[in-house]
Amino acid sequence: MKIIFAGTPDFSVPTLQALISSEHDICAVYTQPDRPAGRGRKIQFSPVKQCALPSQIPVEQPVNFKSPESLEALARYQADLMIVVAYGIILPENVLKTPQFGCINIHASLLPRWRGAAPIQRAILAGDKETGVTLMQMDKGLDTGDMLLKVSCPIALNDTSSSLHDKLAILGADALLNLLPKVTKRELTPKAQSDADVTYAHKLTKQEALINWNQTASSVQRSIQGYNPWPVAHTLIDGKPLRIWQAETTAEPSTLQPGQIKTEKNKLLVACADYFLDITELQPANKRRMSASDYLSAHQVNNITLG
Repeated sequence: MKIIFAGTPDFSVPTLQALISSEHDICAVYTQPDRPAGRGRKIQFSPVKQCALPSQIPVEQPVNFKSPESLEALARYQADLMIVVAYGIILPENVLKTPQFGCINIHASLLPRWRGAAPIQRAILAGDKETGVTLMQMDKGLDTGDMLLKVSCPIALNDTSSSLHDKLAILGADALLNLLPKVTKRELTPKAQSDADVTYAHKLTKQEALINWNQTASSVQRSIQGYNPWPVAHTLIDGKPLRIWQAETTAEPSTLQPGQIKTEKNKLLVACADYFLDITELQPANKRRMSASDYLSAHQVNNITLG
């Protein structure tokens, strides 16, 4: 098939790499426009563009598809299919109908659970035991299209959003390669999503990553893992922000007020509503990430209350 690929961030790259290595003709790659990034505000190519350029695939970067020119450019490729993975630009209905077989999206959840912007993070924050990827035929709604294939993946106790992101990116790429032969043979069996089971994965904010130590230790641990690598769970110590990157729930019942610190054998333990949480990696304001033991070697924190 002649395939157009549309994606932007790192999550999209394994699928594009799999398509480039396949027998299909990747006739164009669509990705978001180049933007300034980092402290120097230098113009930076998206990960998908960086992946496409060495293979000399034409790269298109429209701001949107509202202009006749952008629609005409898309139609000129005469693609059989468009694969969309975390593109970040809403596709109007006339775009969805341009390729012969329409547009297939890879979404990082088991739809209809966690439609929306942050499905990986919301699954961890909610304490879900499993997640996965859903390949769906796109329609004009937000992640509402008919499902073509679902592949599940367990969420490990130590999974962060970063580690789960990498697992699902590869899972999605493999699932697509298994689905494509059915597209060409017209053997797809679309299944409508159940409206009764819909949940929404709303966009993350920095404000929600402020730790509430009045929660259970397992809830706080999920927050730390769910907000890693962004926006990063944080608290206040002596009025200054302290980022928490890694922690483990202990089996020791809390005997202190929530948020109060005690140290024990080079461990930094914080009281939660039920148990102590063992902070293993943190980052003081304007400092590098470090182990809790390195932090304790330079700071006296006994009986300090966080928050």
